[in-house]
Amino acid sequence: MSPDLDAIDMNEVVGSHDILFITLDTLRFDVAQSLFERGELPVLARHLPAGGWEARHTPGSFTYAAHHAFFAGFLPTPARPGRHPRLFATAFRGSETTTRRTCVFQEQSIVAGLGARGYRTICIGGVGFFNKETALASVLPGMFAESHWNAGLGVNNRHSTQRQVDLAIRRLDAAPGPAFLFVNVSAIHAPNHFFLPAGARAASDERPTLESHAAALRYVDGALAPLFDACARRRPTLAIVCSDHGTLLGENGFDGHRVAHEAVWTVPYAHFFLGSP
Repeated sequence: MSPDLDAIDMNEVVGSHDILFITLDTLRFDVAQSLFERGELPVLARHLPAGGWEARHTPGSFTYAAHHAFFAGFLPTPARPGRHPRLFATAFRGSETTTRRTCVFQEQSIVAGLGARGYRTICIGGVGFFNKETALASVLPGMFAESHWNAGLGVNNRHSTQRQVDLAIRRLDAAPGPAFLFVNVSAIHAPNHFFLPAGARAASDERPTLESHAAALRYVDGALAPLFDACARRRPTLAIVCSDHGTLLGENGFDGHRVAHEAVWTVPYAHFFLGSP
């Protein structure tokens, strides 16, 4: 079950726990919650609250912007009124969402801050903003002590999440001390028609649909199980799992994201502990 944010003192977690941060790239809240309610996310459901995913608002409508904010400590904000305290923050004058329970870093990012606290920072890339093939696509992975990407981890590979999980476990095994492991899961991002049965795939004309989006999430759910198990065995771990943004599938004539629309801004979020706290 996801713990109450106000009950977590991140100054006690940092240093004593590994931290696993998974972004389910492009995952819509409505699809994620519907699958939870239908019992189709058996792995994630073991860790979610009884009511399922928490609805939150992302700070960015596409991958690059959202992750820049995340790595500065601005995780998705609860989609309800209030001044919501943050787990992490990078210090700046006038912050109204840091409390005594927030872990505040003087460094320019939480990645650098955790590195300064002795964490091995590991990035397992997924979508194009992590592929390091251009200067722009090197910015986010360049924040980490080590970063990994190959085509087998990207959006066009039917087994991308399994490959990401296998690599993540190997890199955790190689880290002697505490680790901050970040995984950008690419499978839900278009194209995702190959997660549908063959007949439905032909009918979709290879365009992403609500059905293919859901099928991709069902695949991801099963593929994450070994990673959660490995983290629990290694040392106590705080896991943060969320989407970076949603995506539009024909609503109001729009497809994709980088659009100011409810289906893009509202994302599923959860955090929970793995292993003994």
